Amino acid sequence: MLELARKTHARILLTSTSEVYGNPLEHPQTESYWGNVNSLGIRSCYDEGKRAAETVTMDYYRTYGVDVRIARIFNSYGPRMNINDGRVVSNFIVQALKGEDITIYGDGSQTRSFCYCSDTVNGLHLLMNQEFIGPMNIGNPVESTIKELATKIISKVKDTKSKVVYHPLPSDDPTRRLPNTDKARALLKWEAKVPIDEGLDNTIAYFSGLLKEAPETEFEMSKLNKIKKITATREKQEKILREQQKRQEEIIAKFKKDNA
Repeated sequence: MLELARKTHARILLTSTSEVYGNPLEHPQTESYWGNVNSLGIRSCYDEGKRAAETVTMDYYRTYGVDVRIARIFNSYGPRMNINDGRVVSNFIVQALKGEDITIYGDGSQTRSFCYCSDTVNGLHLLMNQEFIGPMNIGNPVESTIKELATKIISKVKDTKSKVVYHPLPSDDPTRRLPNTDKARALLKWEAKVPIDEGLDNTIAYFSGLLKEAPETEFEMSKLNKIKKITATREKQEKILREQQKRQEEIIAKFKKDNA
C-alpha cells in the first residue's frame, strides 16, 4: 500500500494501535512514549508487527516523501464487529447473548479504554484532513477494568444465564491501557463523545439481531474451533518455554555461585 501511495502520490493512513506501547510503564500513554514491549512474547507478533509498520511508514515518508498519517487506535468497538474476532467486547456480548459463561483471563483488574466506532472514524477523518503526520492517539480517555466491562454487559443483556469465570492470565497481557489524547484534542479539535453505556447498548442490539437473523454457520463454528485449537497450542508451547527459561535461570544462578 505504501508503494501504491508513492506511485500515485496519494495520502495514506496507517491505523496502528495502542499495542505499540506494550505493557506500559507510563500511564496514561503519550505518543512520545516508546513503549515496553517483549519482542519474544506470545503477543509479540501483533505488537511488533504494528511497530514495524510504523517504522516502514516513516521510512517511506523520509525516503520518498510519501504523504503519511499514523493513528494509534485504542480498543475501538461497535456494531459490525466480526462475531468471532476475539476482541473482548464482542466476546463478552456474544457469550452473554448465548447464555454462556463470560471468560475473564486473570482477576479482571487489567484495564482498557473503549472508544466507540463513530468516535474512532471521526478522529481518523480529521487526522487525514490536516497537516500533521502523527502518530496520534485515537481513543477514549476513560479507563475501565475488564471485570467492570463483564459486569456491565451481563446487566444489559436481559435474562442471560451467564456468569463470570476466571482463567489464568496469558503472559505479556498489558495490565493497563489509557490514552493521553491531548495531542488529538489540540491539533484535531477531536475527543471521544459516545459514553460506554450508549456504545454497549448499540453493540448489544447489533449482535442480538445478528444472532437471531443468521445463527453462526458451520463454517464460522469451524473457524472459531480452529482459532481455539491454535490458541491452545500456542499456550502449551508458551508453558514449555517458561519452564525452559526457569531451568535456564537456575543453571545460570548455580554457575555464578560456583564461580563467585
